[in-house]
Amino acid sequence: MPFTALFAALLLGQTQPVDLLDGPELTAAIAARDAELFHVMFDLCDPAALSDLVTDDLEFYHDRGGLTATGATFVTEYGERCGGPQGPDTFHSRRELVPDSLRVYAIPGVGAVEEGSHLFYERQGDGPEHLVGRARFSVLWRLEDGDWRLARAFSIDHAAIE
Repeated sequence: MPFTALFAALLLGQTQPVDLLDGPELTAAIAARDAELFHVMFDLCDPAALSDLVTDDLEFYHDRGGLTATGATFVTEYGERCGGPQGPDTFHSRRELVPDSLRVYAIPGVGAVEEGSHLFYERQGDGPEHLVGRARFSVLWRLEDGDWRLARAFSIDHAAIE
């Protein structure tokens, strides 16, 4: 099949186009969803809330942890990690988006791609917080039933900061 015919067949087989926001409105919507995702992941231990933020067919690629396929697996693994032992000396992590690193691109018929960099902080118990690492990310957010859900994620270029 010639490339043009194959490309046309792929386009015709796509689902109905998704009405997307554009420009600053799209960026604001994705930034808000990003903030909500990391609030759930780092501040709460709420697998049900995380489940509402991801697609069933989620693929999460991590340069240190490999592939986590399916939303259910991602949520289950998160619940096991965040539900671990708690106590006065428990480590707490925080993620901070690097200012001005966020870029959002509409993908017609699908959703939006978000790219950026973030920093990670840790503290033990009530102790002082320390910057411990940085990474870059690229995320595909899919608009499903009016909600943005994490569908594909690449978490890359992790580096410790000492």
